[in-house]
Amino acid sequence: MAEILLTHSYHLPYDSKQLRKMQPYAPIGTLYAATALRDSGISVAVFDSMLEDPSSNFGAMLTRHSPKIVAVYEDDFNFLSKMCLTRMREVAWEIAEAARAAGAIVIVHGSDSTDNPAKFLQNGFDYVLCGEAEHALVELCKSLLQGKEAPEIEGLVMLDRHGRPSVKRLAKNPAWADLSVPSRDLIDLNPYREAWMKAHGYFSTNMVASRGCPYRCNWCAKPISGNKFHLRSASAVAEEMKWLKTNAGVQHIWFGDDVFALNHHWVKQFAEEVTARNATIPFKVQSRADLMSEETVHHLKVAGCAEVWLGVESGSQAVLDEMDKGLDAAAIIVARHRLKEAGIRAGYFLQFGYPGEGWPELQETISFVRETRPDDIGISFSYPLPGTVFHERVQAQLGPKRNWTDSDDLCIMFNAAYKTEFYRAVRDALHAEVDSWRSSAPPSDQASRIASLWRRVDELEAVSRNGETTFSAAPIASPAPAAFVAITELALPRGA
Repeated sequence: MAEILLTHSYHLPYDSKQLRKMQPYAPIGTLYAATALRDSGISVAVFDSMLEDPSSNFGAMLTRHSPKIVAVYEDDFNFLSKMCLTRMREVAWEIAEAARAAGAIVIVHGSDSTDNPAKFLQNGFDYVLCGEAEHALVELCKSLLQGKEAPEIEGLVMLDRHGRPSVKRLAKNPAWADLSVPSRDLIDLNPYREAWMKAHGYFSTNMVASRGCPYRCNWCAKPISGNKFHLRSASAVAEEMKWLKTNAGVQHIWFGDDVFALNHHWVKQFAEEVTARNATIPFKVQSRADLMSEETVHHLKVAGCAEVWLGVESGSQAVLDEMDKGLDAAAIIVARHRLKEAGIRAGYFLQFGYPGEGWPELQETISFVRETRPDDIGISFSYPLPGTVFHERVQAQLGPKRNWTDSDDLCIMFNAAYKTEFYRAVRDALHAEVDSWRSSAPPSDQASRIASLWRRVDELEAVSRNGETTFSAAPIASPAPAAFVAITELALPRGA
């Protein structure tokens, strides 16, 4: 029996792209919320819908625990939950309906519900928590469990007696960094281990060293932390790594931080703390090219970093400037070189379709990828999320479809330079070319396929343009991602 039943709405089998990749990670944002409740003396259970079918298994958890409160608390540290996918929104609403039928009070927290509190309140939820909500969740649950009315707390949205949602404010929780580790003991890690071992031959799990991002890229939505940035102590992060390595048999870690290595002094201390504990495990992070100083790259390597994904977005400086990226493309070239010299793989996040990007700018991106030869790329299409400058710029162009159904949707929802089919063709061709750089397939077979894909791009360019804009049509040269990295390629530093 538990007073609170925590869950989330992301279900891997409902997302075909991620199911093909088979890289499931535990909902640590949900598990941090569980830690906050436990630290306050509230009993809590967790239904993890990542690999468990929410439509058939959630009811059993309701019967088992008879919770007074059900909280759909999304994982704020997983980019998939930040994308506000409609398939997962539907799961949340189904969970709310089942919970209410069981007599429970229902709370929701996440990027989508923060952006659209009225929709969630109209679809079965009693309360929406916005922002950094662990402390707000504790305060709300304490009051409700004592039979009191909901307190006036920052971040709480509910319907008034006229059926109108209260004013939305974001809760702040700078004390998050002082929470103990996420409550992984409340879920079963074995299905994750089995999925990873079967698909990739090793077990990877996730953790975070920080929350938030202070940079102001104008397409990036920040409904949870705004521009706040909270950093855990290097010693606490290293200690958690040690526990995962020695107690959970973890062989690889993904740091889900929005931006890793923001503080170069912290990175140095982190490397020292990891080394002192013999806690080194190969890990990958997301960061920015202009943070990859020689010193930082060195310390990342010492700590065990095997892969850095850089937010490159575009090879065109003009597009980067339109995005308010605050990044010189030359810094990406330097970062790529430094990572390669250190033996750290470099991946590029790329984005197609941003306003101001025509065929010449796309060609710049393609040439940039070819010249710098990243180890991997991930391509997305510009996605206007509420609360961003980008969304404001294109809001008048948006039709009835405002969200992707799942992460494989990848459709253009505003009046970009080209139609969706063209961007998909460029994605497929560029992915195939980058994949070929480390493929064991016969070069002649690869060359023929890649040439065919680029011919398709050339054919579509002239017939896929939107509006009257004209672009140079010089011919040039995804859906499947690049092959996943084997554990043998994620080598530990010597002496680890």
